[in-house]
Order: sequence, then structure tokens, then C-alpha cells
Amino acid sequence: MRTNIVIDDALVQEALAVSGARTKKDLIHEALREYIRLKKRKDLTELAGRISFYPGYDHKALRKMGS
Repeated sequence: MRTNIVIDDALVQEALAVSGARTKKDLIHEALREYIRLKKRKDLTELAGRISFYPGYDHKALRKMGS
């Protein structure tokens, strides 16, 4: 889709510098993918009260196993 918009040049230059994108088009695509990824991420506070752990669950023991 072709769209014409006015974007702050300084903002674009800073984003290009930190993103590693080679073109403005690549930058916009990367920004849109990141925006979508962040919006789809579940807010952990939304899960409060919805997760039940089985009796005897020991999170500290599991941490020791991972070390």
C-alpha cells in the first residue's frame, strides 16, 4: 500500500541510527512489526488469578535445577 505521510526528519534519522535499517521503508516495516509484537504481548497483570499451580509446586527447587 502506498501512503504519503509527513514524519519528523530528526526522529527518522535517530531511528535509522539505532535500528540498523538501511532504508526508510525497512525502518517503517521494522517499527510496525515491533509495534504489533508489543501490542500482542499479554500483560502479565491480566493473568492475575487465572493461573493455578498444582499442590506441592516449588518454584525455588526449579530455580536450583536451572543453575
